[in-house]
Amino acid sequence: MPVAPDYMRKAARKGLEIRQDLPPSRQYGTRVGLARANQIANGDNLSLRTLVRMRSYLIRARENYRTARDKGLTAENSKAIGAYLLWGGPRALSWANDQIKKLQK
Repeated sequence: MPVAPDYMRKAARKGLEIRQDLPPSRQYGTRVGLARANQIANGDNLSLRTLVRMRSYLIRARENYRTARDKGLTAENSKAIGAYLLWGGPRALSWANDQIKKLQK
């Protein structure tokens, strides 16, 4: 089973670290998002089912991430950016797609 590459692990760690320093009212991430971030950051094996769920989230959240980024926001002041980091960051979608293709062969 695949393990997230270093750039995704760093993004997830960054998202978790920033979130921890924010007041509760500004924290981002659902229980599922936090669990996923910990899986990615820890270098856990990711199943096909997990990868499909990751792809689904990343596709849904991509536009919110891009809109916030284009406004010059960061994970410190945008829940959309912070949550996207938890799931591996902007490069995670292409990686997840590649891994899904490999596993479905």
